[in-house]
Order: sequence, then C-alpha cells, then structure tokens
Amino acid sequence: MKTDLICKYFSDLSEEQKHQFELLETLYKDWNQKINVVSRKDIDELYLRHVLHSLGIAKFQRFNENASILDVGTGGGFPGVPLAILFPQVKFTLVDSIGKKIKVVDEVVEGLQLTNVTTVNSRVEEIKGRFDFIVSRAVAAMPTFTHWVKGKIKKESSHERRNGILYLKGGDLADELKDFKTAQVIDLTDFFEEEFYETKKLVYLPQKFKG
Repeated sequence: MKTDLICKYFSDLSEEQKHQFELLETLYKDWNQKINVVSRKDIDELYLRHVLHSLGIAKFQRFNENASILDVGTGGGFPGVPLAILFPQVKFTLVDSIGKKIKVVDEVVEGLQLTNVTTVNSRVEEIKGRFDFIVSRAVAAMPTFTHWVKGKIKKESSHERRNGILYLKGGDLADELKDFKTAQVIDLTDFFEEEFYETKKLVYLPQKFKG
C-alpha cells in the first residue's frame, strides 16, 4: 500500500482516513501535470517528502476538536491538507498568494471530500481573525514570518501548550532564531527514522515571542 509509511507512524487511522491518504497521490499526480506545484522529483516521493513531513507537526502537537489552524504559504496544500485528514474535527484555513496553487488545493480538497478546510487566495497580512496555531513549511526566515502573522494568534490557549507557530524547516537555524529566546527546535528524527529527516526540524514558537 502507498500509505504504509503513514500507517507506520499513525496506527490509529480510520478506514476513511487511509482511503484519503491513499487518494492523495492520484490527485496530486493528476493535477501536477496541469499545474506544477510539486517538483517532478518530489512527486514520486510524495508520502516521504510532503505528507509524512507535514504530519511531523502532529507528532509534536495534537490539535483539540474545534481548534482553528492557519496554514501560511500552503503552496500545494502542505502541511494543511495532510493535517486536515488527520484531524477531521479541526478547522483549517489554507492561504497562499498564488492563485493557481490555491486552485490545485481546492481540487484536492474537493477530491478528498474534506469539509474542514477553507482556502484563501491572499497575502496572509490580509487574513482576518485569530487562530490557535499557525503552521507553515519554510516560506520565509522566522523574523519575516512573525511579522507577517503578527496579531493572528488567539490569546487564550485551549491546548496543553501555549498557542503559537509550528514551523517546519531544515538546516542550521541558529542565526535566524537568535532573537527568539522562547523558540523550541525539535529534530524530526525524534519521530521518524527515514534518512530524509536527518536535517529536518520543527520550530515551536509560543505566543508572546519577540521579533
């Protein structure tokens, strides 16, 4: 099964969730031929490089029912779409400034029959409302990113961790995080044994960060 890699780390998936994860490859391969949102090389490694990578956030932080999550610069729908499959009772807003990418996300969401995803073709600065957590995959250096999302995190936390940013990034982060004293850096090798994750990290930045 294509989804063996996902089931290896998330053993409690429902049959519907397994089916949705299985369907992801067909949907992305089909749409990627029309609008290139995932590199040719990566589309063959979709579950390793995109789906499981996105789910690294869930290994660190489970989202409560009715939580609201903002995915900034979602591109082809990562990390938002895999997280929305995993947490069907959580509300996800996926934003990207590039319209053709949001078109692909819309088609994938429709193909998966996900009812907990809203997509927005916009710059994040124009998004209204506040969210429990903001998620993203390496769209900008942290000082820039925190500027973009300023004022968009709810003050009251309903999770055991304080609301904040969950940011997937790779490489040496020391320089860009030097002004963020509360940032916590988690190696994804803590969760996943595949070689691809050796340089991959998750940054958790609780609310009330300075920057």
